[in-house]
Amino acid sequence: MRIATWNINSVTARLPKLLEWLEGAKPDVLCLQELKCATDAFPYEEVRALGYETEAHGTGRWNGVAILSKVGFEDVLRGLPNQPGYQADDALLPEQEPRAIGATCGPVRVWSVYVPNGREIGHAHYRYKLDWLETLRQDVAADAAGERPFAVLGDYNVAPTDEDVFDVAAFEGQTHVTEPERQALANLREAGLVDVVPRPLKYDHPYTYWDYRQLAFPKNRGIRIDLVYGNAPFAGAVTDSYVDREARKGKGTSDHAPVVVDLDL
Repeated sequence: MRIATWNINSVTARLPKLLEWLEGAKPDVLCLQELKCATDAFPYEEVRALGYETEAHGTGRWNGVAILSKVGFEDVLRGLPNQPGYQADDALLPEQEPRAIGATCGPVRVWSVYVPNGREIGHAHYRYKLDWLETLRQDVAADAAGERPFAVLGDYNVAPTDEDVFDVAAFEGQTHVTEPERQALANLREAGLVDVVPRPLKYDHPYTYWDYRQLAFPKNRGIRIDLVYGNAPFAGAVTDSYVDREARKGKGTSDHAPVVVDLDL
């Protein structure tokens, strides 16, 4: 079984790239993040023509997540059961953002997650990010401890270690590398999940994101923030995992590359 995750950075803008990649990589399940489209605006028919059913969760603004599956769906959940909302400075009420969707696809249960960015240390969005990660830990703990293969895949917006950043000094005083963020990931792993670290197709480190600016991709100035956290039955079945760096090449691409995991179930 092949399962993948990809921050697509607008499924509408990247649809030709998505369809091309699906035809070539042929995952059984694909978790997508940052759809930037409403649930009813997802290109269902286009991916159905390639054999995929889709469960999507989006509002049409930012964020948005989806799962594509060739092996069907059961027990679909949109949003974490106890997901916190984000209350902007000018908002009267917290907003429940479409950042998580879970489903059972054949023998595996997965969540596709798009963790809040955090914006700046000390910003309300940073506190929201930490709260969101703690809620994720609590809400997936039962599945993580279970005997069914289970994984939380997506854009975590946190580099787990200094090795996952091209130059940690370049991130000094910024989000994505702070101790509280990394501790939140450690807490998630302690719930019974393993970081399935992919192999790079080029260079020494499996970065998954490169900024569009300053020639970051050709210079390999990247970070690893797209992660696959699987429980013991999932991690024990992994036969290969890699970052498909080729999907980041060329014009009109997402600024993230897909992470692919092959399993022997």
